Amino acid sequence: MTHIRSFEGKHPMIDPTAWIDETAVVIGEVTLGAGASVWPGCVIRGDIHRIEIGARTNIQDGSVLHVSHDSRFMPGGAPLIVHEDVTVGHQVVLHGCEIRHHCLIGIGARVLDRAVLEPFTLLGAGSLVTPGQVLEGGWLWLGAPARRVRVLTDREREYLEYVAENYVRLVARYRAGSTGASTTGRPT
Repeated sequence: MTHIRSFEGKHPMIDPTAWIDETAVVIGEVTLGAGASVWPGCVIRGDIHRIEIGARTNIQDGSVLHVSHDSRFMPGGAPLIVHEDVTVGHQVVLHGCEIRHHCLIGIGARVLDRAVLEPFTLLGAGSLVTPGQVLEGGWLWLGAPARRVRVLTDREREYLEYVAENYVRLVARYRAGSTGASTTGRPT
């Protein structure tokens, strides 16, 4: 069985320039944009709603991405939309939320259904964004539940751009080294 698979006729749509490690699992209605990357041990499960991952976004090791289905408890459900140039740190859980461009989600953070992170949000490691919470962009947010701490410095804003670009460069190094990962689910 491949690590990139369909579910009930819904197939992952993966840009040819995207990178998916062979130990990651991508299922169902998932779109992965140009230059995006998914690292070892990630699970991206678009089985009951859609998941969209934008260009140059990186989903780091051990992260879990899922959604909520349409029901009387959540009319319309909650898709997961991660825009371009986003960095999702190690072991993050994103569930039915929206992460706008140039955000960084710190290691072990959790972002729940219908929460929104506006552009240039830095969410600290271990933080919890509760259902429906909206994090104003341009700020550092920390804690459980996440609270606004301070305005980002110019250097931090630059870093949010840098880290996404750096992961695109890292993918090129992995491709050059023939590590066995591919976008097809078959070793190279």
